[in-house]
Amino acid sequence: MIKAETTKGTTWIQEIVDMVIHGGDPAMCQRAPIHLRHPFIELRCPNIPSGLELAEAMPPPRILKTHLPVQLLPPSFWEKDCKIIYVARNAKDNLVSYYHFQQMNRALPHPGTWAQYFEKFLAGEVPWGPWHDHVKDWWEAREHQRILYLFYEDMKKDPAHEIQKVMTFLEKDLGEDAKEKIIGHTSFQAMKENPMTNYCALPWFDHSVSPFIRKGTVGDWKTHFTVEQNERFDEDYRTKMVGTSLNFCNEL
Repeated sequence: MIKAETTKGTTWIQEIVDMVIHGGDPAMCQRAPIHLRHPFIELRCPNIPSGLELAEAMPPPRILKTHLPVQLLPPSFWEKDCKIIYVARNAKDNLVSYYHFQQMNRALPHPGTWAQYFEKFLAGEVPWGPWHDHVKDWWEAREHQRILYLFYEDMKKDPAHEIQKVMTFLEKDLGEDAKEKIIGHTSFQAMKENPMTNYCALPWFDHSVSPFIRKGTVGDWKTHFTVEQNERFDEDYRTKMVGTSLNFCNEL
């Protein structure tokens, strides 16, 4: 299962996992758009099969996607000892990416202005719940479940190292040639241009507002936050993240 909160590199890790499962063969990732290859289990939209319907129609082993907080994950995933890969992204970039994603996603409420959405994020009034609780709860769950916890910033800094972690976790012994193919196929520009991963065909995404795969950088928050917002955010962050061993990188 692929697990991440919204706009944390979910699509990126999905494609990496698909490549690893299929031995680094990019042709296998062209068999269908990514939303059909990896059902989004909580997705329900008009006129298309739900994520659960797609998942139930697939033979195991399956790659599934979810943004659910840990306490809402169906117990069957724990009972069947599923492997889960979680991707966490620093809160500031997550907020910025989330804002643009909600602007272009017709299936979600309009986020309002940047200033309004900033306040909503601090209050935890965003789909799938507060960022702080989400990352902390999954971080704690990794201690007693089969969870590979990855950081978006590490994936950007050293994709080869993080892909090796995925390969080891999935018990796939692929050579360096396969790893290089995975790195190339899942690069930001390749995925942005790939119709199997860029979601251009889905009608509820308005790419004239913002592309689904937008920037993919670390530190984009600096082009959005005011000085006052940054100070407030840091103070709020320190309060909500007290007691956790989680550490995030806000810029590279």
